[in-house]
Amino acid sequence: MASKALSLTLYNLALPLGLVLMLPGAIRKMRRRNGRWQDLAQRFGFFPRETQAAINALPQRERFWVHAVSVGEVGVAKKLISRLLKTNANLGIVLSTTTPTGYALAEELAAQNVGRMVAIYSPIDLPGVGRLMLERIQPTQLVLVEAEVWPNLTTSASRLGIPISLVNARLSPRSERRYRKFSWFIGPIFRMLKQVLVQEADDVARWQGFGVDAERIHLTGSIKYDPEGAVVPAIKIEELHAVRALAGIAEAQPTLLAASTHAGEEIELARVFLRLREQVSNLALLIVPRHVERRAEISAELQSIGISPALRSVPNSRVDASAPVLLIDTTGELAAWQHLSTLVVVGKSFLAEGGQNPAEAALAQKPVLFGPHMENFTPLVNLLLKHGGAQQVADFNALESACRTLLQDQAKAKRMAQAGHDALTIHEGATMRSVERLLPK
Repeated sequence: MASKALSLTLYNLALPLGLVLMLPGAIRKMRRRNGRWQDLAQRFGFFPRETQAAINALPQRERFWVHAVSVGEVGVAKKLISRLLKTNANLGIVLSTTTPTGYALAEELAAQNVGRMVAIYSPIDLPGVGRLMLERIQPTQLVLVEAEVWPNLTTSASRLGIPISLVNARLSPRSERRYRKFSWFIGPIFRMLKQVLVQEADDVARWQGFGVDAERIHLTGSIKYDPEGAVVPAIKIEELHAVRALAGIAEAQPTLLAASTHAGEEIELARVFLRLREQVSNLALLIVPRHVERRAEISAELQSIGISPALRSVPNSRVDASAPVLLIDTTGELAAWQHLSTLVVVGKSFLAEGGQNPAEAALAQKPVLFGPHMENFTPLVNLLLKHGGAQQVADFNALESACRTLLQDQAKAKRMAQAGHDALTIHEGATMRSVERLLPK
């Protein structure tokens, strides 16, 4: 078993090469996702004057630095932070995130909690950068969301005596197998964590296998799947009802929603949609891609099969009545759009491995369908399937058949939707259990 010092030395020797190799792709992503060059300084620990002033104005006695990488993790952080701030009136929070889309959501949350929360970009995990940020933020605790255990940042916090908690800890079987190959390196980093709050009972043994002491591992359930805070504001749903209507999709129209789709899935799902319309003539399709910067690519693919989609981002954009398709090319609205759907198909589950999170659709009490590749959500998938709260299909042909059945049998669709919602009740209270572990006794 390697020591902490050896693990960190090896990591820092490999890191510069890794950053150089990733830089071109990172710049392309930043440009596609409306990132700004001036935000790069934050990645090295240098904040704008107003940001540093806002951090300094936060309560100092209890100040958490919460780190969440992107949109999904920020959604978890949002629920956690909302409960933390309600529970402790003297707490201040700095929320860092890595992607421009995640940062936009973090800024929205900070605007709702002025004086108690500040949004920043996360540091590049180079030697000294994490320590500089820790000295500028002065947190009393570092809270990492799901899987964001960066070696230099974690080591710096540990050396400064700042306790580190990993919440909603996620370690899929696939990730575990990958980490096992480097357990000699990863184990010393994981053992610096003060506590690991896991989602599933099976996760306890996984984390112990990496050397985390049993008394530091606590089963809290999944914040993401906790019904608390999952209610979408009625005003948001009303807003999207109006968007649908303006686009030419009536409120009573049955709607298939393709959630968090990845490359290649949109055109195949659109073909399924066209075939379904032969039996369900008024069916509409909503497409919510995982990466909205692909809007032009997706639009071109749809047009190649005779579909002219309306765009959510274009005011008064209207669907073609012969094939009503609305492309949701905005971020942060997926949960609300799911409330306006009849069926939800989960993306990244057909043509890529891993899948996307089906919990929001289940919490919205919608029938959920997904393809064969949901490896990143194995416990949740097993839970939903066990209770009849979702349906897994082998391919697009099987998806078409399953969708047709649910569209024509409303009673069956309603039973599936209710079963999925009820299955998630085992995670009820996960947010509060996590808060109780984080706040000082």
